[in-house]
Amino acid sequence: MTFVTQENITAQVLEVFEKTPDPRLREVMQSLVKHLHAFVREVEPSDAEFEKGCEFLVGLGKNTSEKKNEVILASDILGASTLITLINNVKRAEKAGQYQTESALLGPFWRKNAPVYESGGNISHGPESKQTDQLFEVTGHVRDAQGQPIEGAEVDVWQASPLGFYENQDEEQPDMNLRGRFKTDATGKFSFKSVRPSGYPVPVDGPCGDLLRAQRRDPYRPAHVHYMISKPGYQVLITQVFADDDHRLHTDVTFSVVESLVGKFKKRTAPGEVGYSLEYDFVLQAGEMHFPMPPIP
Repeated sequence: MTFVTQENITAQVLEVFEKTPDPRLREVMQSLVKHLHAFVREVEPSDAEFEKGCEFLVGLGKNTSEKKNEVILASDILGASTLITLINNVKRAEKAGQYQTESALLGPFWRKNAPVYESGGNISHGPESKQTDQLFEVTGHVRDAQGQPIEGAEVDVWQASPLGFYENQDEEQPDMNLRGRFKTDATGKFSFKSVRPSGYPVPVDGPCGDLLRAQRRDPYRPAHVHYMISKPGYQVLITQVFADDDHRLHTDVTFSVVESLVGKFKKRTAPGEVGYSLEYDFVLQAGEMHFPMPPIP
């Protein structure tokens, strides 16, 4: 190794990384160094700007807690989470050679071990449950790539309240409110009751909020329901279904709205009926059942 210069430092780092035994780790880290060094050369950050960038990264860790995951949030608002999802959507579709439901980012608010309900159960138990005009009945089917129903698939759902808060953000809501797990029947059907979710701003009390304000960006997401659908022998599907009447479909701060994931949030107009309904079907691909790490406990 020769003395380090501005011209040879990148090559020296890449050469050292050649010793990495894991080929994938070696590939990822060498690519990271190439792009990182190219970024530094293009932008030429001052010492103060470099310190500010480090402060932002440190702040991501300091602002991650049981209430939120600021690191995941940063990936979301920079579009990285959705880009990774879109790339993997294409890979899965090409491998299967058949239609599949498109994935969407996990987001920072999924929790493991949500309550288990019988089909048709109501996941709304907080103050929002009194808003009968916001009653929300959700149904759907889970099928395989050949269109056959999948019995016994677990449908894990979570959503924000009509005020735009997840239960872990809102002291007025009971633990695990607006979260639930359901099993599909012999026809692949599942159903549950809730209240219609609202669009909401992502948390802006940390460095991500500072960045959004500096960029003069709208911090809001359109109304949606999160789904994680699984069964042994199938790939875990993580996705979201968005309200078709939300005016923020094209300005989602996390860049998550894929056209095929826009569902019809129908207002119920039959005599004696109130609230809204959603019917949306899902397709699972055969493969290994692998769950993500929960962003929060």
